[in-house]
Amino acid sequence: MSNIKKSTIINLIMILTNISCRSLSPELLALEKATIFNISENQNAILLDGVINSSAFKKFKEITKKYPKIKMLKINICEGSMNDKINLKLAKYINENEFETHLLDNGLIASGGTDLFLAGKRRTIGTNTRIGVHSWEGIGMKATDFSTGHKYHKPYIEYYQSIGFTIKEAENFYYFTINAAPPEEVHFMNDNEIYKYKIITP
Repeated sequence: MSNIKKSTIINLIMILTNISCRSLSPELLALEKATIFNISENQNAILLDGVINSSAFKKFKEITKKYPKIKMLKINICEGSMNDKINLKLAKYINENEFETHLLDNGLIASGGTDLFLAGKRRTIGTNTRIGVHSWEGIGMKATDFSTGHKYHKPYIEYYQSIGFTIKEAENFYYFTINAAPPEEVHFMNDNEIYKYKIITP
């Protein structure tokens, strides 16, 4: 990944993790209004390209009602989410409706985008992909401020369990993510980590 691209990702993550601390900037307003879902030309997949915004869950449901036979979500670039609650709600919907997820060639997922990808009942990746993780951050706090087992960790661990991870797998992956990089940075997983934490399915 080029330094320019990596810098862009880190800057976006910094914007998203501080969204609750200030009013929406023009950049965030643009992300909120962006159309991130489209249908593939052969109408066999929903395409995702962009940050998960506040309308993502509603828009995705509308598409699935219009195209009920589609059970594939293909991701180009999803650098994160503007709202963790919306992202987890969408992810659970994707999982419950047995969608497969696929990260396209040269695709990138990071932060909430990685969590969303994990919702797929079957998960595959193309070539030259990037999968990024980091610690979450709230107002005046970050994940690593809290000890193992703290209640603030539970929503994420319970999410990973809800999509098929064992409790041990969920805890191992979650604590790996929050220690892999601070909120303002991103760690891109290597091949060994991708297989170790079952990011893709057999």
